[in-house]
Amino acid sequence: MRFPLYIAKRYLFSKSGTNAINIITIISVISIIIGTAVLLIVLSAFAGLKDYNVSVTSIVDPDIKVSPSTGKTITITPEQEEKLALITGIQGYSKVIEERVYLEYDGKTHLGFIKGVDQNYLKVSSIDTTLFAGSWPSIGEPEVAIGFGIRRRLSLGMSDYGNLLRIMVPKPGTGQIIDPTSAFSKSSAVASGILLVGETEIDENYLFANIDFVGELLAYPLDKISTLELKLAQDANESEVRSQLTAIFSDAILIKNRTELNDALYKMLNTENLALYFICTLVLIIALFSFVGSIIMIIIDKKGNIKTLSDLGATLTDIRKSFFYQGALMVIIGGATGVFLGSIIVFIQQQFGLVNITATLPYPMRFEFLNLLIVYATILVLGILASRLASSRINNTFLEKE
Repeated sequence: MRFPLYIAKRYLFSKSGTNAINIITIISVISIIIGTAVLLIVLSAFAGLKDYNVSVTSIVDPDIKVSPSTGKTITITPEQEEKLALITGIQGYSKVIEERVYLEYDGKTHLGFIKGVDQNYLKVSSIDTTLFAGSWPSIGEPEVAIGFGIRRRLSLGMSDYGNLLRIMVPKPGTGQIIDPTSAFSKSSAVASGILLVGETEIDENYLFANIDFVGELLAYPLDKISTLELKLAQDANESEVRSQLTAIFSDAILIKNRTELNDALYKMLNTENLALYFICTLVLIIALFSFVGSIIMIIIDKKGNIKTLSDLGATLTDIRKSFFYQGALMVIIGGATGVFLGSIIVFIQQQFGLVNITATLPYPMRFEFLNLLIVYATILVLGILASRLASSRINNTFLEKE
């Protein structure tokens, strides 16, 4: 092994007599470096994007959400609430009423969702940390906290008691509507705060109010709610909590954790991540075609040297190994350089946010050692296969004397 490796090192760091071959070799190595760096950057970008979505959902979504399996409401009695309080794995819970509403302010309209929450909601969710301005709605007051997108679309003034936000929902019932003005339940509220959750669905379509205000608007009985949102204790056993919740509620319910609530989002991110990995790998494979070509050209250029090595006692296997090791070294060095360059770019984006998703939101990046291993293993496997393919082109013809 020492002799072929020694020859490979000499060929690696020595220039070819033909300038075109030197240029092609440099281009091949640069393509390996760029391809490796791009693959690492793409994987780091998707890891950062997943972290960003998790951070947003951790603010908006509870640890566990209980919703009706059919219909729009579930019944929760004082007896059931007492049983909920006895579950040791639950740190807190909040009753929620949610409905689609029609908003009107100063001649402008918008369709959104109103979410009525009780006084325990901020113990379950940290949505109040996203308040861009103002304050969370006070208990017993006709106040709402609105998403920044709603405020922008309606040009809504905060704490404008002289011009209130009108909230309307269709009244339940059947039959023909004779008087359209009586088909809606109406109420008015003032915007006490503005939420900014990174240009998400919350920003664009949601407003939050007290549960009694929303319950009165929708004419819900006191024991009817849309969902129950729970925060689990750190040492909670989720499966046990689920089984106890199922035993408490007589209504048919659905129980979902944060991951299940965003199942479609996580599937989409994982699918896109895998798809881009294969696309970038395909680009690497295409780049390695030029790498194979450059190795073959080096072999042809070194044909005289190959005959000399054969005359000195080198076997065909040793000669093949020499060019195989040369190609492998080029891949190892090029891949390591690409990983290093990609890591630097990821670090710069993390620190300075040079590339933005929106005008104010830098593209999230997360460096993972596992991604580094995946990238480096990919380029090593593909590069070594390419080197093996190129070195196998050497046959007895190269050893024959002219």
